[in-house]
Amino acid sequence: MDKLSLLGVVLALVAIVGGSVLKGSGIAGLMNPAAFVIVMVGTLAAIMLHTPMKTFKHGMKIMRWAFRPPQHDPQALIERIVEWSGIARKQGLLALEGTVESEADPFLKKGLQMLVDGAEPDAIRNILEVEMGTHEHFDQQGAKVFEGMGIYAPTLGIIGAVLGLMAVMKNLADPSKLGSGIAAAFTATIYGIGAANLFFLPIAAKLKAAIAEQTRVREMAIEGLISISQGENPRNIESKLQGYLH
Repeated sequence: MDKLSLLGVVLALVAIVGGSVLKGSGIAGLMNPAAFVIVMVGTLAAIMLHTPMKTFKHGMKIMRWAFRPPQHDPQALIERIVEWSGIARKQGLLALEGTVESEADPFLKKGLQMLVDGAEPDAIRNILEVEMGTHEHFDQQGAKVFEGMGIYAPTLGIIGAVLGLMAVMKNLADPSKLGSGIAAAFTATIYGIGAANLFFLPIAAKLKAAIAEQTRVREMAIEGLISISQGENPRNIESKLQGYLH
């Protein structure tokens, strides 16, 4: 669990609700069903028109990465690669066949299988890099779903404010309704700008960071597998892969 993300959500709520209370508007000033429908439903409608169904569903699926990112242990992976290298040097690449069956990561499993099958280093690199790039691109498109929502939400907030002011203009003859009507109109702006800058855009950035980390680990894995196929010394492989660590 990413505690920093959870803390960010809590502080975002504190900033909006606490600010409203301290400014004298109170919590009730933030409650406006019409503004919520205009901004949130409108933003959802816009992003549905903006993205293909497959990309939208993937974006919703990986949203959890902002709070529970994929777990990677680069140091443990380096140790495993060095172990595989030792086995390959002593017993040959075919000795890794048992490792292929027990490997849970599909990406590593595919690379190990190509090692066992005797694929050339260039072929291994090309195939794995294509797969890595494809996954990265699809994940990035999923992250851009929230980036798009962060772009549309403020605009929908302005639309909500304008619609609210239109309703206020109809009551110009009754000054007692003007204050509350204008306040309600601007609630939509708060929803739009707040949702964009405190939720949608930060989530998009967090997802992109998780995707970049996953790609970095896979690049390291590719380099390790290529080194094994070239018969490099396990110590040299370890030193090379340590360069990927922060």
